[in-house]
Amino acid sequence: MSAAYQEHEATGEPDPQSDDASVDGSEVASGPRPEGAAVNGELPLSGVRVIDVGNFLAGPYAASILGEFGAEVLKVEHPIAGDPMRRFGTATKRHDASLAWLSEARNKKSVTIDLRQKRGVELFIRLVAKSDVLVENFRPGTMEEWGLGWDVLNAANPGLVMLRVSGYGQTGPYRRRPGFAHIAHAIGGLSYLAGFPGETPVVPGTAPLGDYISSLYGVIGVMLALRHKEETGRGQIIDIGIYEAVFRQMDELAASYGLFGKVREREGAGSFVAVPHGHFRCQDGKWVAIACTTDKMFERLSEAMERPELASHLLYGEQRKRLAARDEVNAIVIDWVGARPRDEVMRLCVDNEVPVGKLNSIADIFEDEHFQARANLTTIEEEGLGPVVVPGVVPTLSETPGRITNLGPPLGNATYEVMRELLELTAAEIAELRKHKIV
Repeated sequence: MSAAYQEHEATGEPDPQSDDASVDGSEVASGPRPEGAAVNGELPLSGVRVIDVGNFLAGPYAASILGEFGAEVLKVEHPIAGDPMRRFGTATKRHDASLAWLSEARNKKSVTIDLRQKRGVELFIRLVAKSDVLVENFRPGTMEEWGLGWDVLNAANPGLVMLRVSGYGQTGPYRRRPGFAHIAHAIGGLSYLAGFPGETPVVPGTAPLGDYISSLYGVIGVMLALRHKEETGRGQIIDIGIYEAVFRQMDELAASYGLFGKVREREGAGSFVAVPHGHFRCQDGKWVAIACTTDKMFERLSEAMERPELASHLLYGEQRKRLAARDEVNAIVIDWVGARPRDEVMRLCVDNEVPVGKLNSIADIFEDEHFQARANLTTIEEEGLGPVVVPGVVPTLSETPGRITNLGPPLGNATYEVMRELLELTAAEIAELRKHKIV
């Protein structure tokens, strides 16, 4: 969700504890740790300083991931209200922190600087000069309008790695259009495929996948650029359009159209490449996903259904025959699943090594033993809120597993620390900056 840095309406003074507030979340949580892995050892990105100056999720989420693996992440925000992500989603008792903010702005320190003021721009450039990575997700041209274009930043820090995430990328005819994940799903071809044949295309899940996917590509780009910097000392720009991160996930879509002119249409819960491959309702109203992408998998399903003849060459033992008889095969599976409760369907499929999974609600996920064993749910104590459950760290590294040191920080909780210790300003200078609402 790229968004232009904007002057926010005043919503009250920042948290009075924000200047010297300790990092929230006294516990340091990490993923499952193989025996012998260091708990308190140095993480892969220790010593790397990242500035996150973006809003919402696309781009800033990349900074959160870097923070999970040891980078120091300074979240630069407007002094009055901060990143709008703070108020996006479900509100909490902390007036400056929604649940989305707590979860996705974790492992960051908040530093307030007004980039619309000349002195704020000067401070920001000094901060860039002492950092390794800059993440921004404004409309292309916005940073340049503030006097913070690549020429200025690169001059201040020739080794700077700059991740730029926007709706459509830094070039092209759409570059200045506002971009959000929902629009990227549409432009990138994902939404067209979501839904049932002949019906209105649906939103492919309520989560902003484009924001997350573009941030993941951003992390890849940052790591590649840091490697290049190690070899040459030179930084570079990483340019990502949210729509193209979505488009890159569309498997053979482009090749199929380019070679054969085929336009893939909506297929509901099924798949054009395999049968049975979809979602099936059980007797108790719960759902399972079954995916038989090979003849061997269908043979196993036939054994589970106690109808091995279905996998014979005379019936549906070959994929091409199953595809030609899609409705017949699906009807057989629908009847079999629909006559049994989900636990029984799961047991029979698992015992016969059929690829199967529950369609989990979040309530199901909280009870799932595998999620628990893999530490996919992590509980962090948040001051004033108590225990907050958030997704765990991904991926799992055997020797240097990532950590969650704190949830989304209070607005400005590290401003004084950064100004005094990193930029070496005096207390009087910081007070003057506060007086003029520069920080």
